[in-house]
Amino acid sequence: MSFLRGLTSRFMRRANRGAPRRGKRAGIVAACAFVCLSPGGFAQEGEPAANAPATGQLALADAVQIALSANPNFAASLANAQALQEVPSQAGALPDPMIGLNAMNLPVDSLSLDREPMTQLQLTFSQAIPYPGNRRLLVDAAQFEADAGFARVEDMRLTLAARVRTTWWRLFQRDRALQIVEQNQALMRDFIEIARTRYEVGGGLQQDVLLAQLELSRLLERELGIAATRSRTEAMLAELLDRTPGDRIVLPQAPDNLRLPDVPAEDELLQQAVAAHPALAADNALVDAARARLDLSEQFTRPNFSVGAGYGYRQGEDPLRGGDRSDFVSVMFNVSVPLYAKSKQRRAIEQRNHEVSQRRLLLRHTLGSIRSAIAAHRSDYEAAREQVTLLETAIIPQAQQTVTSMLAAYQANEVDFLNVLNSQITLYNAQINYWDALGTAKSALAELAAASGQEVLYE
Repeated sequence: MSFLRGLTSRFMRRANRGAPRRGKRAGIVAACAFVCLSPGGFAQEGEPAANAPATGQLALADAVQIALSANPNFAASLANAQALQEVPSQAGALPDPMIGLNAMNLPVDSLSLDREPMTQLQLTFSQAIPYPGNRRLLVDAAQFEADAGFARVEDMRLTLAARVRTTWWRLFQRDRALQIVEQNQALMRDFIEIARTRYEVGGGLQQDVLLAQLELSRLLERELGIAATRSRTEAMLAELLDRTPGDRIVLPQAPDNLRLPDVPAEDELLQQAVAAHPALAADNALVDAARARLDLSEQFTRPNFSVGAGYGYRQGEDPLRGGDRSDFVSVMFNVSVPLYAKSKQRRAIEQRNHEVSQRRLLLRHTLGSIRSAIAAHRSDYEAAREQVTLLETAIIPQAQQTVTSMLAAYQANEVDFLNVLNSQITLYNAQINYWDALGTAKSALAELAAASGQEVLYE
């Protein structure tokens, strides 16, 4: 840009000395050509980054890794899955045994331990035993729910990675837009100086000065809007990375990969999702867990058992046989009786049946959501990719040719200043649209990968 400043200064000195009109127009020709062909204005598809990322710049891959290691919501989901993994062994364990210490048949008038023959100190032990198969079903249900927990973690990992990628690309779009707007602001300021100088020496019109000033004001307004959008996007990315709000996030000037590859057909992507999408795996596991709990509720119509034993210690002498009184040993066996099965166990079976139906319907809903997401994101990607191709191969080259043609015509006094200005505006709008379309395509590609159960899709 220093070249542009020097060229403008030389032009203004020539204008003050009464240089020919053709020479005055040459200053605008060189100024416009410098901006419309500068690397910051437009980068070709597949072109390597002009500069290696500087220290402190956040590359896309680094942003994803930081989010996966630092995002508290993802860490909480992982902790929940790890907690669920501890449940199956608990569910399969026998109920804790009961140990009792009892003072039996104490006389209320003396509380003596050796006066009455039935008085005893009793130590008991009992163990509940579920009906055969109940513990296995409890373990199965808990294990399915634990598997669903880890599948949810994987689904959240894909979702988080996709959100980071889409937010990163939105921020990248805003950075490129700000860069292009700032370059055109500098150009408009030089246009204003050139137009004012020509007007002062009688070689131009005052409306040229006003037009350039108006366009500069519009660029300043546009910069404010883009900067505000960038701040919001930066805050969203900082939240995903668990960074302090207000921390500046600096992105590279160019990403490592600008490719927009062909993607599989919608049916193929759906098949991949059915085979590998963690959200479907989680819902399938929860269906299996609901079925196991249904089987368990049917088992509850059958009795559970408990066994126990007791030892009773007696004091005092036996008046009939002489000597110490004999101690007592007791053995116990209990069976639960499902006496209220109609209002309890049968109702539980109906409840579990409804839960199985609910889980199956949720599985269908998840599959439908995935199918819809694949169709929508693939459509968005193809549309944005076509827009990128159109801008890159047709609109931007045509806009550059138009600027060049207008500059040449202006130099030959065949068009007025407004035509030159409008052609430059068309060019920088096309350049901004290129980066917007590229970012939209990359964001849709990231969302499409997550919808099909993959972290990345051909990147």
